[in-house]
Amino acid sequence: MERHRIPPYPENFSIWYAYVNGRNPELTAAIEEILRAGKRFSPEINDTLYERFAAFTPDKAELREVGQRVEEAVGRMLDYLSHASQGTSNYGAALENFSGCLSTNDPTPGQINEAVAAILTETRTMTDLNRQLERRLASSGREIRQLRDALDSLQREASTDALTQLANRKTFDSVITQAIRDADYTGRPLCLVMVDVDHFKSFNDTYGHPLGDQILKLIGRSLVETIQSKDTAARYGGEEFALILPETDLEAAIVIADDIRLRVAGRRVTNRRTGETLGQVTLSAGVAQFVAGETITSLVHRADEALYLAKREGRNQVRSERELAPDRI
Repeated sequence: MERHRIPPYPENFSIWYAYVNGRNPELTAAIEEILRAGKRFSPEINDTLYERFAAFTPDKAELREVGQRVEEAVGRMLDYLSHASQGTSNYGAALENFSGCLSTNDPTPGQINEAVAAILTETRTMTDLNRQLERRLASSGREIRQLRDALDSLQREASTDALTQLANRKTFDSVITQAIRDADYTGRPLCLVMVDVDHFKSFNDTYGHPLGDQILKLIGRSLVETIQSKDTAARYGGEEFALILPETDLEAAIVIADDIRLRVAGRRVTNRRTGETLGQVTLSAGVAQFVAGETITSLVHRADEALYLAKREGRNQVRSERELAPDRI
């Protein structure tokens, strides 16, 4: 870390400890790629590595607690049902005894009274048992619904970027992997759009990180408002976003990217505390379409190169892989 001038923050330590022990092949590959490219480990790259490989995952203790509660709830429900089953068996036996008594020749009044009394007793017992079972099952149902909600919440936190509420980097990796498999299998188009906020660092330096966070939230909302339910919007890292657009060809993806660009550029950012207008926020975007048989790295590379082209040519614009020089593809 000292050799690469990486600040000794806990987040950075967690990444480089994992790199040194070699237990995360994807992390190792990502760092080796950065080293081969001769890139500097900037704060943005360090943050991206942390968000991608070490950011929030459900706490193991939390998962153990929820799992144990699920196991206990299911165990109680099985006990209730077993108890009810035993009561049903007893009631069935009492009915058989009553039926047997009536089927005998000339049962005495005493025998009939005894059989009726036994049936009444078992009926009251069965009624109480059913009421008890109903209450217990209702209570267990409420508990299981609460546990389901807790698990859903843990899953959302594990797959969502806390600031923008978009898919996080881990979810992006999972979704793009499946999207490429589907596109490879079906032959349907798939596009990837990489989006970056123009001059975001200077905006942060000028107005502070809280307002910078508001900008990222604004862009996150703009992405969600533009795409369809089959699409995925993700925070790729720092101020960079990604759109996974299945069943969308290059032309349509360019239109979607430009719609987002215009939507964001058309809004004026205001400091709510002071009322000061802070001006316009613009985006640059790069678009690439999946080619059968290629890797995720190749697809991301072309979309990134198109994004860098948009930056080089003045920002606040969308460029696609068709405009790349051959040595950039």
